[in-house]
Amino acid sequence: MNIAKNMEAIFLAAATLAGATLVTTAVAATPATKQIVTTAPAAQAAQAAAGNMQVIVISAKRLSAAEKAALAN
Repeated sequence: MNIAKNMEAIFLAAATLAGATLVTTAVAATPATKQIVTTAPAAQAAQAAAGNMQVIVISAKRLSAAEKAALAN
């Protein structure tokens, strides 16, 4: 019967333990060191384009205010 009286405390302790475990796991999963970038942004873009990255090029003109209004109707 004593367990039934202390159910709230047991639940809070279990939730705290579960939260601490999740935070510890998340912190352990992230790399501890940051990668220092020493290349220029253009060189980074060239490296990214050389890989398997998909590139989307949009070559359409922007609509004027009158064209936007005509589409809204």
